[in-house]
Amino acid sequence: MSSLRVCAPLLDAYLSYFENKHLPFTIPGHKQRASRLDAGLGAVVDSDTPLYGGLDEIKLTNQVLKKAEALAASLWGADYARFSTGGSTHANQAIILALGKPGDKVALSRTAHRSVLSALVLAGLEPIWLTPQIDSATGVPIGIPVEEFEKIIDQKPIALLLTEPGYLGTLSDLPELINAAHKHEIPVVVDAAWGGHFGFSHSVPNHCLALGADALITSTHKALPGYSASALLIAQGRLLNLDRIEQSFETTHTTSPAGAPLASIDGCRALLQIRGEELISNLVRNVESFKNQVQSNFDVPIFLNATDFPAGRFDPTKIVLRTSQLGASGVEIEKALQAQSIRVEMADNDTVVFLATLADSSCEFDELAHSLISILLNLRQAPRATATSLSWSVVPSVAISMRDAYFAETEMVSAKNAVGRISADLIAPYPPGVAVVAPGEILTLAILDGLAKTKAAGVRIAYATDSTLTNYRVVKG
Repeated sequence: MSSLRVCAPLLDAYLSYFENKHLPFTIPGHKQRASRLDAGLGAVVDSDTPLYGGLDEIKLTNQVLKKAEALAASLWGADYARFSTGGSTHANQAIILALGKPGDKVALSRTAHRSVLSALVLAGLEPIWLTPQIDSATGVPIGIPVEEFEKIIDQKPIALLLTEPGYLGTLSDLPELINAAHKHEIPVVVDAAWGGHFGFSHSVPNHCLALGADALITSTHKALPGYSASALLIAQGRLLNLDRIEQSFETTHTTSPAGAPLASIDGCRALLQIRGEELISNLVRNVESFKNQVQSNFDVPIFLNATDFPAGRFDPTKIVLRTSQLGASGVEIEKALQAQSIRVEMADNDTVVFLATLADSSCEFDELAHSLISILLNLRQAPRATATSLSWSVVPSVAISMRDAYFAETEMVSAKNAVGRISADLIAPYPPGVAVVAPGEILTLAILDGLAKTKAAGVRIAYATDSTLTNYRVVKG
């Protein structure tokens, strides 16, 4: 029995469902007894139950979802909260659809996730790209300078969209950016997919709503122990139309939400509320101990640390290995770890990202440290300069709107003939899923060469029509 049940209505409803006898003549078709048909299939689906007719009655008589969402809104100090079973991707799309009308402009960081760009296509909104500042010592993006935002105010953006924290754990100066936007009554929407733990311990930065932002989207399956593709959308109503957000959320969400992801979101909220300080502080201590254990074997700094950045602008739970400091390939390190059944979140030539969460104990960190130290000592060579990742360094050249490019007639051309053409695809190394080129932008020689080199280094290039990058899909004519 879960100790969280008393204050988590959706989690309680999920567990109660399986404690009682049911004879369902409703969906889902497996009826929690697919193991009758096949043991393997049953192992996957027999613990599944939906919201409708599972966590609640078909007519939602008990309103357990609304009760749980109200508890989340209260915990984050907001006016509105919705639980998504479609990940931060769905939550981003829902709120962006609610911002304005086709042709309106929004200011956003170039480090935005592809789901944000896809939402702009769906909504017909036009991006005003903001270029992040790159830290000269580490080569990583450290957020959007307020001057970068202020210089585009005259283009009258209807919203400022930020990605905080970034994929490598860094943050913009959020209070300054939020204040600058609010001076012009511009709402600030933050994709905080990687920062679900923020604000619930003194060991980590505060969450963006506490800093004055108008909306926060976060994944409960990334830094938190939620079900895959579970996410939260939380908003304030002063500068955002909450009724419109509700309409957009329902328009883009499934009408058959699974119960387990919803129950896990509720459980994560209760866990943060009851044990957040304890669990997050313990995680930060474990991460610091792990880094010190590995670092003690080397005479050059090999991890990103909070001391590398301004105070409060780095997630101390983030483990980012700077492989260039060791003259080693991050992709080769990843392969060596995989041979020992250890998987990492991301690896490219200069970086390996390890995702540490509340579910990790000192035992897992010790096991990782033991394997990693041996691998790094074996692969170490002379240090090399850190190259700024292609995902952070491209300054886009926009030819036509993303929406026009998305619906345009297209053709495939060879890579050598693609230079100067307008891309019809969004192409991104994945992870992190940050666009190197978006629909409507010019394919330059630097972009084509950069993508080819990134792929050759062993990084997965996602979303291109031709995944080999031999040919590119471009706008016809």
